[in-house]
Amino acid sequence: MIRFQTFVFNAFAENTFVLWDDTLEAVIIDPGCATQSERDTLKKFIETQKLKIIGLLNTHAHVDHVLGNAFVSRTYHVGLRLHEADLPVLRTAKMLAPNYGIRDYEEILPESYLVGGERVYFGESELEVLLVPGHAPGHVAFVNRDQNLCFSGDVLFRGSIGRTDFPGCSHEALMNSIYTQLLPLGDAMRIFPGHGPETTIGTERRSNPFLLQGFR
Repeated sequence: MIRFQTFVFNAFAENTFVLWDDTLEAVIIDPGCATQSERDTLKKFIETQKLKIIGLLNTHAHVDHVLGNAFVSRTYHVGLRLHEADLPVLRTAKMLAPNYGIRDYEEILPESYLVGGERVYFGESELEVLLVPGHAPGHVAFVNRDQNLCFSGDVLFRGSIGRTDFPGCSHEALMNSIYTQLLPLGDAMRIFPGHGPETTIGTERRSNPFLLQGFR
């Protein structure tokens, strides 16, 4: 069974996730730890739980989701994986980080690329990769259907959706991703977004104002 811990890091209140199972093999999704204190918090938790980090995954490469990539990769000897379409976004993070007061951002490039429909394995567990572009061109979500878990990045939030006013964004593509990839996961699917509290597909289907407007 997958267990996980959420950490809220950096000035953007970004959600970082550590997932593991009974084998203690673990993956980290979107490490946003921007300061030494945040990196120490993440490391202490991993040490306390005696986890073996075997994967580093990005849902997408906006700067607030990648600030801890180099730390995780270097500390746990794992390569970064994200979708190839988000590589240009990743390459802009080094330029953008100082604009937000982050002077020590270290760029690392992917070791390999994620593909929609593939499975990511750790221990006895797996995550399905869903391609959900719109907020970013290569945005993905990580889903475990057995436990109704979806780590969705910045696609769908409680009562809202991801921004589409950045370069490479598309409102039409985002809504298409929600309607064709996320909503079919079923009302019981729990959504753990890149910011803010968890929700469910059912809750958002019934009450999210962007979804109540219909696909436009």
